[in-house]
Amino acid sequence: MILMRIDRELLLKIGLKNAFLHGGKASVKAIVNKVIGSSPELRDHIKEVAAIAKEIAIEIEQMSESEIRLRLLQLDPDSFTKEKAHQKRELPDLEVLSEKVVMRLAPSPSGPLHIGHSRMAILNDEYVKRYGGELILRIEDTNPRNIDPIAYSQIPEDLRWLNVNVTSIIIQSDRMDIYYREAEKLLSNGHAYICSCSPELFRKLKLSSQACPHRDTSVDRNLESFENILKDRNFARDKTLVIKTDLKHPNPSVRDWIAFRFVDYPHPRTGSRYWFYPTMNFSVAIDDHLLGLTHVMRGKDHLNNTEKQRYIYRYNKWKEPKYYHFGLVSIPDTILHASEMRDGIRSGRFSGWDDVRLGTLMAMKKRGYLPETFRRYWVESGLRESDAEFSWEIFDSINRELIDRSALRFSFVKDPLPITFNVPYNVESESPYHPEVPSLGFRRYSFYGRTKIYLSKEDFLDISLRESVRLKDFCNLRIEGHSFIMEKENKPRKGIKIINWVPENARDYEVQFPDGNIVKGKIEPLAEGYDGVSQFERFGYVRMYKNASVGYFLHK
Repeated sequence: MILMRIDRELLLKIGLKNAFLHGGKASVKAIVNKVIGSSPELRDHIKEVAAIAKEIAIEIEQMSESEIRLRLLQLDPDSFTKEKAHQKRELPDLEVLSEKVVMRLAPSPSGPLHIGHSRMAILNDEYVKRYGGELILRIEDTNPRNIDPIAYSQIPEDLRWLNVNVTSIIIQSDRMDIYYREAEKLLSNGHAYICSCSPELFRKLKLSSQACPHRDTSVDRNLESFENILKDRNFARDKTLVIKTDLKHPNPSVRDWIAFRFVDYPHPRTGSRYWFYPTMNFSVAIDDHLLGLTHVMRGKDHLNNTEKQRYIYRYNKWKEPKYYHFGLVSIPDTILHASEMRDGIRSGRFSGWDDVRLGTLMAMKKRGYLPETFRRYWVESGLRESDAEFSWEIFDSINRELIDRSALRFSFVKDPLPITFNVPYNVESESPYHPEVPSLGFRRYSFYGRTKIYLSKEDFLDISLRESVRLKDFCNLRIEGHSFIMEKENKPRKGIKIINWVPENARDYEVQFPDGNIVKGKIEPLAEGYDGVSQFERFGYVRMYKNASVGYFLHK
């Protein structure tokens, strides 16, 4: 029996830690596997262990997340310290070969930044803060068809919200004359040529390692054609400017690649002033050199682009920056593609770029995530060379730790149903605004006589005849016949089911989830006027806005 008591405490600690990391619910299977793993001698008693684990899981399910945290701290005060020490990681050092580090962020202005963009923004910022130097925001807008004007103002705003310190902002559409000048140099040196092949023919020749018929055009004729392209929109229509590379290169995409193309589409900043636009690989190579980049961080999907851009550096005899290519991160269950978001906004499917169903930073901010969460997550994730999947579980756990202490507690019941009962003497319910911060005070409601409150439909239907239940921080009730009766014994009892409730003057309130579902219910009166993240007891964290009738679900 003594052994079983010791084992029960061990199982309880394991269960509490499991529940803390998984939104307040403990997995029986996880508890059993963990305890058997740490105490293999219990394998022969797995049925007994499973029975205790099930009992503990039910017990934990009755606790709020704050109660889980508090109980875990009581049983194992060092658990969170150990967890943090284990998770703390630092980014590897850069190879620094110059006095000043210059790095850049280079988003396309197809829309505001999303959670994927935050990775490179924060990692570049971390390195510039470590070594000192410059962090340039370069908005790459040389594809007029893929621009949303909101991006010009929203991208810097998103970075400010992330606490990313940009030292200067460069917009590529302001630099067209620079790109034309550099293109002319390459034509003059015989490293580029003007092509008028159809896209299909050019592609076919590349794949077979054959030269385009215009590849050996004289320098003078190429320069004359380039001059005419910049003067005459109609002359430019079927023209491209191509960088010469190795036609036998094992990767067909690296063989003679297109550096400029005709785009007959108005630009939101320059209108119809230009029609011959540089491709990303050309403008990026030119800007990375002229802006003095010392280090370039990019996903390994850019390896071919790096190889293409190196031709520009070699032809100009420029010193290359140090390139770092890292594994890609997939972000599950999240809408990230700008075209899908833009189309959804135009059709009315989404309310805007901050619609909480989207993965934009605007939407994440609206839901209540903190910028510190992004920084901690990406720094702790490190710079892996292998591909990985973004973990919402870990991300939410970090955010929960950051917001929990400042998140006031309120009672919310979904699908509310009214019940009435008699309170024979004056009773005051008393619930803390935060169980770990008593200085924040208490939510108090007084009752006497015929009393009406609301329970959730789920809790209402779950109450059995003659079963006693505890209205959280209020009183004990039981059903007799068709009536609710307040019990004389008004203190909490061990093992009694605890349910949430709200008083009669609770107001209607909706919670919108990131999958678009909306839960309707009622929220207690003392939540009126609150602005910030709150923990709705036994429901989850919700971003509330002052005097609004709808909040946004954050996470458990």
